[in-house]
Amino acid sequence: MTAVLVLEDGRIFRGEAYGATGTALGEAVFTTGMTGYQETLTDPSYHGQIVVQTAPMIGNTGWNGEDDESRGIQVAGYAVRDPARRPSNWRATGSLEDALRAQGIVGIAGIDTRALVRHLREQGAMRSGVFSGADLAGDAELVARVQASPRMEGADLYGAVTTKEPYVVAAAGEKRFTVAALDVGIKFNTPRMMAERGIETHVLPADSPFSAITDLRPDGLFVANGPGDPATADKPVALVRQALEADIPVFGICFGNQILARALGRGTYKMRYGHRGINIPVVEHDTGRVAITSQNHGFAVEGEAGEEWESPYGRARVTHTCPNDGCVEGVALASGRAFSVQYHPEAAAGPHDAARLFDQFAQLMGSGR
Repeated sequence: MTAVLVLEDGRIFRGEAYGATGTALGEAVFTTGMTGYQETLTDPSYHGQIVVQTAPMIGNTGWNGEDDESRGIQVAGYAVRDPARRPSNWRATGSLEDALRAQGIVGIAGIDTRALVRHLREQGAMRSGVFSGADLAGDAELVARVQASPRMEGADLYGAVTTKEPYVVAAAGEKRFTVAALDVGIKFNTPRMMAERGIETHVLPADSPFSAITDLRPDGLFVANGPGDPATADKPVALVRQALEADIPVFGICFGNQILARALGRGTYKMRYGHRGINIPVVEHDTGRVAITSQNHGFAVEGEAGEEWESPYGRARVTHTCPNDGCVEGVALASGRAFSVQYHPEAAAGPHDAARLFDQFAQLMGSGR
């Protein structure tokens, strides 16, 4: 069955329907990871986006019931070049296409993803649509549908992926700390990583009042990854400011890095095409150490390497940057009481260079006792 991927600038790619049929509208972005497509598809940070895989063959290892990073597939749509004809892995319980169909995710296969990615790199991430089946129409009409869809700038999306009710992930073995985790798009592997370090994680909805945090008497506040424009996250920013005023240790990742930066007085901006992949280098300024990281973000914090400024909570600084483009990859208070990174230390399926940041968070919480 024919399917088309349409970009807002009028560029059209024709292929075959993959997964469910119908219409998918969202921002077209590309990810460079060659493995971990199940974790990518279920990452809440991809909510509202049509994900293009740069790796040519996708679906080889099928789908399983263990590797999801959230309650289901989060992407708006999916584009691949050469889907595997059948899965081949002892852990597979079904195929990737079966999962896409079961969860109503409209996709397209057989397109020149290399040409598509080159176009997005040159022109920037943009609104797009995948259309198939009865939703196919003339090119001009499909372009008009895409151009009428919402932009990612100003998109308030974290409320769509947050948990509706609080829940607890117990520590593995002896409990050492209690952490309140603000769910603006948290991945399942984050509480697991904390549990391995003796941390009991209380995952809270994004609209929780500050009293929901203080009632737990936590040793620290964690601010998760998530989707959308951080300029819309006024409530989480206000919550983090209250935590800083109460001298609660704060650790944030990805969207949480942007939220902490905003709480410290920095602005954010939309990147040309973002960082999405599992091979992105980051320089830690204090040590000069380079980590290879997993990233998924289309917005970034304003600033540059070595920059420092006075925040309402003390002196703050840029702690990490990406050597590829100078993008801010981490901020912190000079006191050490709050820090965040733009990348994913909980990365599954890897890399694991940054996992030690959870140890740093535990050390910070232990120092306050």
